Amino acid sequence: MLALCRGRRSSVVNVKNPCVTSVREYFFLCNGLKLAFWRINVVICKQNKYLSFYSTALTPFKMKHSEAEQLHPCLYLEVCSHNEEPRLPLHTSIVLFLLSYCESKSFKVFLVRRDGNNKGYPESQRFHLPESLSVCDDFLSPESLPRLVRGCRLPAAVDESGRLCRAGLAVVLRHIIIRTIEADPSRKDVQELLGFKKTCLKACAEVSKWTRLCELGIPSAVEEHLQKPTGQAQQLPPAIVTLERRLAEPVKVHNDDKIRRQKLQEQRQRQKNGAPEGEGKPELEGLELRAALAKLAVDSVPAGTTRENSEIRKVKTTDLPELEHVFAEGLYFTLTDVVLLPCIHHYLCSLQAHAPSTLHHLPRLLRWYGRVREVPGVLRAAEDCGLVLSEVQVPTPSLFGPPQQENCDDLLPTEGQEVTPNLHFVGGPRPTMTKLKENGIEAVFSPHPCPAWTLPWDRLPAAINPTEGKMSDIRAVRKMQQLNNLAAMVTELARPGDTIVDFCSGTGHVGIVLAHTLPDCQIILIENKEESLVRAQRRSTELGLKNIGFLQANLDYFTGPFQIGVALHACGIATDMVLEHCIQAGAAFIISPCCYGFIQNAVKFTFPKSKMFQETLTSKEHMILCRFADQTAVQLPPERRLIGKRCMGLVDLDRAWAAETHGYSVQVMTMEPESCSPKNNMLMGRPPQRTAEPAGHVDA
Repeated sequence: MLALCRGRRSSVVNVKNPCVTSVREYFFLCNGLKLAFWRINVVICKQNKYLSFYSTALTPFKMKHSEAEQLHPCLYLEVCSHNEEPRLPLHTSIVLFLLSYCESKSFKVFLVRRDGNNKGYPESQRFHLPESLSVCDDFLSPESLPRLVRGCRLPAAVDESGRLCRAGLAVVLRHIIIRTIEADPSRKDVQELLGFKKTCLKACAEVSKWTRLCELGIPSAVEEHLQKPTGQAQQLPPAIVTLERRLAEPVKVHNDDKIRRQKLQEQRQRQKNGAPEGEGKPELEGLELRAALAKLAVDSVPAGTTRENSEIRKVKTTDLPELEHVFAEGLYFTLTDVVLLPCIHHYLCSLQAHAPSTLHHLPRLLRWYGRVREVPGVLRAAEDCGLVLSEVQVPTPSLFGPPQQENCDDLLPTEGQEVTPNLHFVGGPRPTMTKLKENGIEAVFSPHPCPAWTLPWDRLPAAINPTEGKMSDIRAVRKMQQLNNLAAMVTELARPGDTIVDFCSGTGHVGIVLAHTLPDCQIILIENKEESLVRAQRRSTELGLKNIGFLQANLDYFTGPFQIGVALHACGIATDMVLEHCIQAGAAFIISPCCYGFIQNAVKFTFPKSKMFQETLTSKEHMILCRFADQTAVQLPPERRLIGKRCMGLVDLDRAWAAETHGYSVQVMTMEPESCSPKNNMLMGRPPQRTAEPAGHVDA
């Protein structure tokens, strides 16, 4: 038993088998009370086989930022200013509401003021923070944040090690739910927030229109409305209109056959009893709501249901009545409803105060708002956060003139129509490539600057080698060849002190190799999938790497400075997103694209990208190139693979020319050996400031 005392030094305690000599510091909270911290220095002496403890009293219990990080996972939430008074933006209110709903006590919460004012706030300005939360008394300034958090958009959560950061609203919310379930597996209501197969809001906003609407579109639209509530009160934001339309769509849920048959049975029962047609709707609504609320307690339909009679069982599934929306994603209360509730609450309250007649155009949103209030725990959590979820009073239409049609399209703001050039369409890869050639555009590949360069795999730690993973030996060899190519280019560009970002890092093959090869550089791995990033962190811990950090986030949430961006087989438009990040940061890039067939016009990108390609090809012709660029698999005929390679080169040439308009010098080259991957193109871009300076190659 180890005896701890409050003096400068305590008694010596014998140990049986100490194996190392080290000095470590631990923080000890006396008797579990918030009285004082004691710093415990543990000296482990191998020769004398004893542990020596001595403690130093620290300040009374007012948790400092650095100390709190070592005790608990930390949560960083933004505070903004309005009329020089601090206020909580919507994404912060959403996080606090979820913490209260989950009754989570796993995090130490820090409030961050972007305006740099880090003075404490009086009790009267505590923003109605949930009392169960452990919140730091002082605001933090951006400069005082951990390095990983400084490079992210908030909210952000940092684990106990301080090296794994999760950033972005959906990622942080899902993490809070997972931590709550780990702490209390009996919280089935919290587990159900993740939805069917636990995929609610898991798809990144850059790819999923639904995630983008809920995570970015709705909060941004409401924030903009709240800034000028009277300016455009009569116009519905497009994001709100999209949500109203979504709530009108039929519900598709897994294994909904039983509930739909019960709904049909109740419909026929009411018809048999002679009830008027309109009076049955609230009862049917009640059935779906009962099923939805029952899901929060048990994974089944309400207990009162019985087996349908034979006549109902014979009805074809296609003839069953559709289920109506109860909540945002359909029948069940999920994380999406948690995200939307604070936003819609503030929006509806603002409309009620400034433009009550507009509420008539949002009947489904009002119905959804009323249903959410019936969910157990919602009213309590809202009250803890200072939200009063009272019923919205919709005035009678007679007070505002003659009745209006419930058509929210009439209140949409008018937008200019995009004009697409009327270019003649030519189908198929060969005619499209011929058309480009006639305009002087052909795929040209630069020679590889160091085709024989290789990492010293035989001298590297085993945890770095891809053969240690679950992939086959043949695939592991190809992965090593791919890593040779990217590492060669990065070491040519890198300088001591550089920050290198491994985008779409997966399990960290590229980032971990770079962290070991370039100890004077800081490496950041960015990945959206938590499982992959946790595995990469585990590998880096095994290797003892200190110059590496991990960020689970969508690319848009990373805002930090860096000098080199790397991506190995970034899928589809992920390559273009990485290119955009690098160009905005003025960073060099080494990118190996992949999945050309998934390229499509998106919110941020339209194709073709460069002026020359835009003047020659239509968007549809460019997509033909992208589809055939995926025809490079080894089992395909050689002639077809050759066409696929030329299409790859043309698509990447378009990307290279678009980057060169920003002053970059870009080369499109082939990885060596070509057999290392069917997707063996590599783009290397130098920004203007690095193009003019010679770069020293670092030998392995």
